[in-house]
Formats: sequence, C-alpha cells, structure tokens
Amino acid sequence: MPRLVRSLLVCLLAVLICPLAQGQTTVPAGFTALFNGRDLAGWHGMGTFDLRRYAGMTDAERTKKLADDLADMQQHWTVADGEMVNDGKGAYATTNGDYGDVELLVDYKMLPKGDSGVYLRGTPQVQIWDYTPESKSWARGASKGSGGLFNNALDAPGRDPLVLADKPFGEWNHFRILQTGARTSVWLNDKLVVDHATWQNYFDRATPKAPDGPDYDPVRKLIHAAGNRAAPLFARGPIQLQTHGSEIRWRNVWVRKIPADEANRTLAAHGEEGFEPIFNGRDFSGWTGAVDNYEIVDGAIVCKPKQGGVVYTAQEYGDFVVRCEFKLPPGGNNGLAIRYPGSGGPAYAGMCELQVIDNDDPKYAQLDPRQYHGSAYGLVPAQRGYLRPTGEWNFEEVTVRGSTIKVELNGSIILDTDLSKVTDFMKDTPHPGKDLRRGHFGFAGHRDPVQFRHIRIKPLD
Repeated sequence: MPRLVRSLLVCLLAVLICPLAQGQTTVPAGFTALFNGRDLAGWHGMGTFDLRRYAGMTDAERTKKLADDLADMQQHWTVADGEMVNDGKGAYATTNGDYGDVELLVDYKMLPKGDSGVYLRGTPQVQIWDYTPESKSWARGASKGSGGLFNNALDAPGRDPLVLADKPFGEWNHFRILQTGARTSVWLNDKLVVDHATWQNYFDRATPKAPDGPDYDPVRKLIHAAGNRAAPLFARGPIQLQTHGSEIRWRNVWVRKIPADEANRTLAAHGEEGFEPIFNGRDFSGWTGAVDNYEIVDGAIVCKPKQGGVVYTAQEYGDFVVRCEFKLPPGGNNGLAIRYPGSGGPAYAGMCELQVIDNDDPKYAQLDPRQYHGSAYGLVPAQRGYLRPTGEWNFEEVTVRGSTIKVELNGSIILDTDLSKVTDFMKDTPHPGKDLRRGHFGFAGHRDPVQFRHIRIKPLD
C-alpha cells in the first residue's frame, strides 16, 4: 500500500474513533448526535408545556416565549468536560427538531435528591430520580427506581419500572428508549424496565369532556362528546431533558429515526400469542363475498380499481383482536367490516365499518369527523394525525369486546369507545347493526386499490 494512502487511512481512522469531546464517544452507526459535546447548539429551553397551546400562539407570543425560555436555560445550563450540566433548576433542554418513532440513547449522572426525566414528543416522561430512602420522592415510588413512565395512570403498564436498575450516585447511567407510536420500551443500564407499554398523554387524560382553557382543537370536543376515550401521545414533538432538584449531567445523547417497516415489525412482534393467520397471501381460501372485485398482489389483498363490495371471512367471530397492515394510495378509501352479517352495507348492517381512508387528501376536506380514518363510520370519530404518508404500510390492531371497540394505529390508540352508548348518528341515519354480537370480518372496498396484508385474528370468546 502506498505510504500516502496508508497515512490518509490512519488519519481517517483516527477521526472516526476519536471522541467528539471529553466524555463523548463515537456515535453508533445510524444514529445522530443531538449534543455535540462543545455547546448547546440545537437546543432551546422549554418547561412542561402542551404543544397544542404552543401551536395556537401568535408568532409574537411564540417568539417571546422562546426568548424567555432560552434566557432561563442559559442561566442554569452549561457545558463542561463534554457534558451538558444543569444545576437542578430552570427550563429543560429541548431539541430544536421534532421526532416521531425513535431509538434514543443517553447517559446521565445525577446527585442525591434529584428528580428528573426524559420527555419524548414534548410529553413527560421516562422518570429519573433518587431511589434511596433519603429521596424526596420515596413515598411516591422512587424506591422502585428510574426508567418508568411516571405520568401514566397508577395502574397502567409501564408506570413503574419492572426492576430496580439504577447505579450508585457518582456513576453514569445509560438509557436505551425505543418508541413506536405511543408504544415504549426502556432499558436502564441494559436491564428492561418498561416493556412495550403505552405512553399516556399527560396533557389529555382521556376524559369525555372539553379541555380546560381555549379550544385549540375544535374537533376535540366532538371526539370526547361522541364517547371516544382515546387520548394518544402526540405523533411528533421535541426531546427534552427534564431537570430539577439537584445537579444532573448528560452525555452521549444520540437518536435514530425508525423507518415505517421497522416500526411495523416491532409492533407486530409483541403479543403475537394466540393470533391465527386468516389470509394465506396466495388465494381467497377462507374468504367469500365480492372476491371477484379483489385481487392478490405481492401477498396482499387489493381492491381492483373502480371495483368495490365486501370481501369477508367465511368464519364468524364474536369478541376478537385483529391485526393487519394496509397501504393507501393517494385519496384511497376502504374500511374494516366488523361483525358483518353477510349482506347489506357494513357501516349500517354490521356492527360498524372502521374507516380506512386517506383523510388528508384535498378531496376529503369536507368530511364529517366521524369519517376520519379509524372512526366507527357515522358513529364515533377517531383521533386524527397518526397515518403514515400514502404509499407506506401502516400497522393497525382492532380489539372488539362486547359493544366496545379499540383501534390502535401505528402504536397509538385513536379510538376507544362503547357503541352501545352512541345515540347521535351522522345525518341522523340509524345503524341497526351496531348491537350485533357476532359476524364476519372483512374489507369494504370503495373503488380504490387499497392493500391489506399480514392479516391475523385472535378470538377472545
């Protein structure tokens, strides 16, 4: 090897393996460093603040808030020895960028009596606190250790860590946080402390009433009033390092954006016990109805363009959980037929039709909220904003128990309702089938080539 080439390779390797700054190590492949080890570039200050209120501010109000929070942050945050250092006070370090599905790696070291955490999507929090008897929060659960989703309901999975994994004071702790939708897994010092739990939205406690303060989302009141208990975590938002109570140091803050296919695999891998494939990917064995209006393309059921009708399972189901992936073309429209009797329109003759629709397409600008994706058509509106871009595969799970239906889209619960309590129908059109307790599962084509694959059902009765 020529000496010049060898020298260049040596220099390149030195750059690759040398730390970013004192205390920083090489960024893993696929990750991006959020903290450069030298200064606070890429970060601003913000406390616990509802992002919807922030979005509803005027430009002048937002500019003032950013300036005030940044000034506050600069009083309490410094960079020393390649570490972000907070004195236990002030606004939290907040990324300038917003993030959705991510894998986050971060190290922290806290002094006694501290109480801090990591916010994802601007929402509290993966908890960090003093786990010793001297802790100010011993009685609130600090004895169980850090890493739990502390702002979840007391009895909700993930609220308390599965094991105590904190290291003694003076040592660095390491978080690995994996989030797909609202589904969150947390490893603290390589021990699993939260296992695929739903991170609940601190700013929306799923109460069927309008929020306090200004109505920054005019559809939200209707969603709650119609009986949808779902209050999913925001689809995107900043990462925040929350700090209060005592000094805390952070380093090696790395993030990796999770692509849709990987997120779908992660969601599908959890809780698969008891699921049965109901589509073999090759033909319509076990299916009936308007099969001539559908085709199988690359292992997916596809409604033929300008065709429609309901294709459904020969078997009937009572209570069940169904999982599938679907892909929408621009403006695409279809639906999941729930407890379909085998004739009539599934939205009315069946228990309901759950919308599968690109509701962001301009041609649907005048939709009734009860026609958004995931809605029980004409009955209860779903939360909006959780579909992947058209052309990408989405992962959806639907749980049907008695008169209740829950829809989880890409890891976020967008519908959680009891149809027996619905009395207000879109266009005052009754739904005589909504109280059915058994029927077929299928797809309600509406002339668009919407695709469905990996279709599995777990009977619950």
